[in-house]
Amino acid sequence: MFTGIVEETGSVLSAERRADVLSVRIRAERTLRGVAPGASIAVNGCCLTATAVSDGIFTTELTEETLRRTSFAERLQPGRLVNLELPLRADGRFDGHIVQGHVDGVGRIAAINKTGAAAELWVEPPASLSRYLVEKGSVAIDGVSLTLAAVEPDRFGVALIPLTLQLTNLRQAAPGDLVNLEVDVIAKYVERLLQERTGK
Repeated sequence: MFTGIVEETGSVLSAERRADVLSVRIRAERTLRGVAPGASIAVNGCCLTATAVSDGIFTTELTEETLRRTSFAERLQPGRLVNLELPLRADGRFDGHIVQGHVDGVGRIAAINKTGAAAELWVEPPASLSRYLVEKGSVAIDGVSLTLAAVEPDRFGVALIPLTLQLTNLRQAAPGDLVNLEVDVIAKYVERLLQERTGK
């Protein structure tokens, strides 16, 4: 489990096809301290396995299932920044919200409006996720825990404080970019339980 508090941005070094997987090498610094092969790392909000770790670089392998459900097929190019987070320790501080690292869908950035040092980010989500988005609720955008400031029929808005822009890859966000979205898992469980009770 993660919290959506990004620890650092890593840099994609390479993304190469090997048989039926996409092998990606990412450079990181703080995130890899004490990390061994087999560890989980959230990359842009998607829980992935580090298959190799050496000299500030880790390798991860993406299957077709992962590529189909995320923005990675388009965005994992050399030089791109990715948000990195290690799983929450059992004795750790819970700062963001419950983030599973399971991408629910891919959204598209509709606009990013600078308001000085801060910014307003507008995202168009898949229609299937709209019902889970509520004003003042939580959403993870590329693994960043954010509060929904506004919800409209076909898009939602979040406010980005200067620190968020500094510490995450959202500082590079541009209209048209695809982003990984994970909605509040509690809302999904509530929906499922209500469906079982009502039979709808």
